[in-house]
Amino acid sequence: MKILDVCCGSRMFWYDKEEPHTTYMDIRKAVYTAMDRGKERKIEVNPDIQADWKNIPFDDETFDLVVFDPPHLVRAGKTSWLAKKYGTLDLMGWPHDFHCAFQEIMRVLKPTGTMIFK
Repeated sequence: MKILDVCCGSRMFWYDKEEPHTTYMDIRKAVYTAMDRGKERKIEVNPDIQADWKNIPFDDETFDLVVFDPPHLVRAGKTSWLAKKYGTLDLMGWPHDFHCAFQEIMRVLKPTGTMIFK
């Protein structure tokens, strides 16, 4: 089984963050830190492949399963902890971005594949 997590972020979706069948992809690659209640918090976005969901760099019909858990914040401050942790969407452009993402996901899914959209 071949799995693609299209926007993995810090892999919070996964119980096993090193699931061996999965290719982790994200447009970001960064380590973010912030102070919270006197303690430093860290989040790491470290995908296997750094790419945009609107242009997935894999051949047609490659994956049995694609996980699509996109950012869903449109009003978080660009430098806020929530924006760093979850990413943000463009308030005006997200419908077009999702349309492009769905086209790309369907392209890389095998005909009998499954997409999980969370």
